[in-house]
Amino acid sequence: MKKLILIIVLSFVVLAYPYQANASKMPCNLILEPLDKHLKNAKGTALIYKVQLNPPSFARTNISIMAVHLPHPSTYGRYDQYEGFASIPGYISWRFKLYSTPEEDGVTWAGKFDWITEEMKNVKIQVRPSNSKTEKLGSPVLQSTLSSCN
Repeated sequence: MKKLILIIVLSFVVLAYPYQANASKMPCNLILEPLDKHLKNAKGTALIYKVQLNPPSFARTNISIMAVHLPHPSTYGRYDQYEGFASIPGYISWRFKLYSTPEEDGVTWAGKFDWITEEMKNVKIQVRPSNSKTEKLGSPVLQSTLSSCN
């Protein structure tokens, strides 16, 4: 009986305190590259990390995107803004508005989404033009894939 109790206690300790190899790798970041190679100056970055906005609720994952030197969204059709779009292909996706900040030599687009509860594996992150009235989303302008960020 003592051996059984010892095994249960040790199992609990091992499960409650993960090994360093399983420790979180967050925060993660990646560079969003243009799909059109003529957009030589267009780039973006995505930051992925855990946030806990309303304790005692559990932490969620945040994706923040910043994109620069993009052409006006109307270049791609009937679009008036850009959106961040993240997906685990074939499973789930998230989209969120990017807000423009006019500057001397163009516009910086930035936005965030704080409510992701899925594990961040094989996540495709994109910047896409969108129409604020119809909510139609265009094809990706910037993109990258995150293999794993836990």
